[in-house]
Amino acid sequence: MTNLRLSIVQTDLVWEDPSANCAQLEEKIAALAGLTDVVVLPEMFATGFSMSPAGAEIGRGPALQWMQIQANRLGALVIGSLKVKQQNCFYNRLYAVYPDGTYSAYDKRHLFRMGGEHEFYQSGDEQVIVSYMGWNLALYICYDLRFPVWSRNAGMVYDVALYVANWPVPRANAWRTLLQARAIENLSYVVGVNRVGMDANDLSYAGDSLLVDFKGGLQLDLQAQEQILTSELSREALDEFRAKFPAHLDADSFSLSSL
Repeated sequence: MTNLRLSIVQTDLVWEDPSANCAQLEEKIAALAGLTDVVVLPEMFATGFSMSPAGAEIGRGPALQWMQIQANRLGALVIGSLKVKQQNCFYNRLYAVYPDGTYSAYDKRHLFRMGGEHEFYQSGDEQVIVSYMGWNLALYICYDLRFPVWSRNAGMVYDVALYVANWPVPRANAWRTLLQARAIENLSYVVGVNRVGMDANDLSYAGDSLLVDFKGGLQLDLQAQEQILTSELSREALDEFRAKFPAHLDADSFSLSSL
């Protein structure tokens, strides 16, 4: 089975300035061409975690088009969330853009009420798993991480859970702990991609982006540095561990009834 090279992009963001963010990110990720299979950007990489209409995408907007160009140039799946306006509603939408320009999208299910996100954005109601190079990747955004039922890997339907975030310093311990917990309980790789720097609300972000293996071990830990790191996910190791330790076969069954 094919291994998967995955790159985490941990960066500062320019507040509500999609052009500036896309320009700086394009320069930073250019060197990844031919050296990676998946590139993951932070939550709302074009604007920062903003509760205003500024920089919102309408239809196939400029930031989504930028993602399509980068996916083609890099020959990789590019993943990142954007502020989107659709039929007079706003969504925190995570795109997974393929090298051929096609894409899948996930609307954030759990909106961060302590920051007023639920007052500005609409909640999604559909779980999204994308397939690439023989791997199944589940798409999640930030606050989703706190809700294990929504992330439940029932039937081992995904191999990697991806969480993009703007997760501030005061709750950094919860971020790191929950990423490892989601990996252990779901027998999957887990990727958490956070930003660094300070936003216009005086919130500080220390990064702590992680790639966690299916045993809860840290395969990548970007700590507080603004950097891009790439690591290879082993298909054979994942399949072997699931075969030797099939805890999912004893999991409690349930159904989601409040969507």
